[in-house]
Amino acid sequence: MQRLNLPYYAFRMENREGKPMIFDEIRKKFLLCTPEEWVRQNLVRFLVEEKQIPAGMIALEKQIRVHGLQRRYDAMVHDRNGKPLMLVECKAPEVKITQNVFQQIAEYNISFGVPYLFVSNGLKHYVCHVDTNLRKIQFLKELPLYSELS
Repeated sequence: MQRLNLPYYAFRMENREGKPMIFDEIRKKFLLCTPEEWVRQNLVRFLVEEKQIPAGMIALEKQIRVHGLQRRYDAMVHDRNGKPLMLVECKAPEVKITQNVFQQIAEYNISFGVPYLFVSNGLKHYVCHVDTNLRKIQFLKELPLYSELS
């Protein structure tokens, strides 16, 4: 798999019928290792190991309704009380992070009003702090530790 702009992490991998599979530690099952899934799994490990987010506070690929349509977010980090804290949008490495990607995560955030948004294609990462009261978004240089998010 492609080297990403993240620390190196070892994963449980296997081939099934000639297709690469990666073990998802959150959902406790093997998944098809698409380029986007590779980014998602690496980002989850980054969040857990580097940013000290408890694995139990991360939900992956849950369905939501946005403007009457079924959508699915990539990851959601919750605070210790279970309140949504950060939305994560993952793209495959070959997908450029454009205004459309930020529009997508902003639309998802209408349902949640989380204070942090994290967008990555594994090569480039963007972190935003959202002040819903002032309706302002501030880009951060890096994602704070979990203890500093809540």
